Amino acid sequence: MSANDPPRARAPRRRSLLAAGLLVLAGTAPAAALLPDRPARAAASLNDSDVTANLWEWNWPSVAAACTDHLGPAGYGAVQVAPPAESVSLASTSDGAHPWWEVYQPVSYGLTSRLGTRAQFSSMVAACHDAGVRVYVDAVVNHMAGHNNTVNTTYGGSAFDPGGFAYPAVPYGYGDFHHANDGYCNDDDAGIDDWNNTSEVQNCELVSLSDLKTQSGYVRDKITGYLNDLVGLGVDGFRVDAAKHIAQSDFAAVKSALHTTTAEGRAPYIAQEVFPGSTTADLKPAAFTGNGDVLGFSYAQGLKTQFQNGTLSNLAGIPSWSLDADGSRTYTMITNHDTERDGSTLNYKNGSDYTLATYFLLAYPYGRPSVYDGFTWSSAGQSPPADSRGFVTGATCSNGWQCSTRSTGTKGMVGWHNATASATAVGNFTATAGNVIGFSRGSEGWIGLNDSSGPSTASYRTGLADGVYCDVITGGLGSSGCQGTAVTVSGGTATVTIPAGGAVAIHADARTGQTPPPTSGTVSDTFNVNATTTWGTSVHLVGDVPALGSWDTAKAVELSPSGYPIWNGTVTLPANTKIEYKYIKKTGAGAVTWESGANRTYTTGTSSRTANDTWR
Repeated sequence: MSANDPPRARAPRRRSLLAAGLLVLAGTAPAAALLPDRPARAAASLNDSDVTANLWEWNWPSVAAACTDHLGPAGYGAVQVAPPAESVSLASTSDGAHPWWEVYQPVSYGLTSRLGTRAQFSSMVAACHDAGVRVYVDAVVNHMAGHNNTVNTTYGGSAFDPGGFAYPAVPYGYGDFHHANDGYCNDDDAGIDDWNNTSEVQNCELVSLSDLKTQSGYVRDKITGYLNDLVGLGVDGFRVDAAKHIAQSDFAAVKSALHTTTAEGRAPYIAQEVFPGSTTADLKPAAFTGNGDVLGFSYAQGLKTQFQNGTLSNLAGIPSWSLDADGSRTYTMITNHDTERDGSTLNYKNGSDYTLATYFLLAYPYGRPSVYDGFTWSSAGQSPPADSRGFVTGATCSNGWQCSTRSTGTKGMVGWHNATASATAVGNFTATAGNVIGFSRGSEGWIGLNDSSGPSTASYRTGLADGVYCDVITGGLGSSGCQGTAVTVSGGTATVTIPAGGAVAIHADARTGQTPPPTSGTVSDTFNVNATTTWGTSVHLVGDVPALGSWDTAKAVELSPSGYPIWNGTVTLPANTKIEYKYIKKTGAGAVTWESGANRTYTTGTSSRTANDTWR
């Protein structure tokens, strides 16, 4: 986006282009079962991690369950939740019924919202603390619901007069907002037209949203009261929505009046939404770091470029143009709710690029990573899964919710990130191709990423002590050894096959305790498989070592049908080595059929052995 362009994610999503005939909801509660309102209290121990799961627009019972069942056990340090404030309820808009941007149009600072009740919110915070997870809140404090709304229906039943700038539940009135040519907003239509004019950006209206006069001590006191109410319920930090549109001095005054957190007795964490693009120095993200961290929009955009271009080799050092601020003041991400919809960053529709970029986010030592987890969508303003009244339904992971923060690979990489936290530099960066890389973090961990369409096998310096390690992408270390792929490090080096569009990651805390076996010498082992075929079809053996084609079906070992239906073959393999393999069938035309089930495993010895299998 150019410096003079408005943030494109804003205009079409927060406007309220409403139709007539909307039903008024008088404080109706969500259908989810009510949870008891529990007082804020410190957890026995909060996770020592700076990784945040952004469960965007999940309702409060679903967030509580995620903290207990997934986020806490995986080692996430925090969960970010959508704005907990009473907002407009819009049954008809140009973006459909109850678009997601409703929650960014507050009408009061009450905690009855489309995401749940105050009691549910309080219980969610307590449940997350019990699981060791902090709670960060998306705080909308730059504005209230748009004065261009033509109806005044809300989720909590509070009345408001959009055209009159009256929000009596706070209360705010006409004089608490900026207006055209009022001495603050020197613009005839009160809207932001010049995105490099500090006064206009911070004192005029963002797409007709009623812009709070934060120069007013009364307004700041109301904002502070709202945030301190949340801190009193146990909230540990805030993602400040539209922070670019609030004068730094005004927000500094609010921040200075915030209470310390109940769980840890420290100042709440602050991450500010400041879109890059302005040429004016005091509108650039780095200018806001005196009040807290800033969101890493440029970093996310830069990663999109490298992963979509297949140029991972460029990531040996992050270019300065892709950084908005020093890593110590940046809340990094791959995407968020605005950028996934405007296409400026990757999103779940980008498949393996999105997944690999998320792994890289957790592996590369820059910023405080936030892992996004929203819902699937087909139109930009689409509502999250909700009932007919707009109340968001439970995130069951089968009704449109992505649930990516709980995937095996992502949770494994959260553990990897935590295990390598003390190693602040990248080492042994190796690019075996433009789109295949590996690097280490001191002697704590190593990761390989393959953004190509085929598997890649190469030897890498890992920085790790010799031993057998468990790949956290495929399962990590279990009670009886590796739950996924085992990686042997010998002499500090590992020969690793990275799957197409996949990754392999190992770290010092996911080690089996075994010493690597000697790999000198080879053995000639025989493989027999009982497999019936049709005329013209042959059976082949393929696996994760070069002798078995390194999963390349074109290099698979063809077996003999001399004992049909037993197919057999003898292969020279490295001694004392654990391998993974499968059987495939090939037609004369070259069509390949893989046998079903998980990869077979087999460990060679110092003398010849035989494997007897049946096609699955």
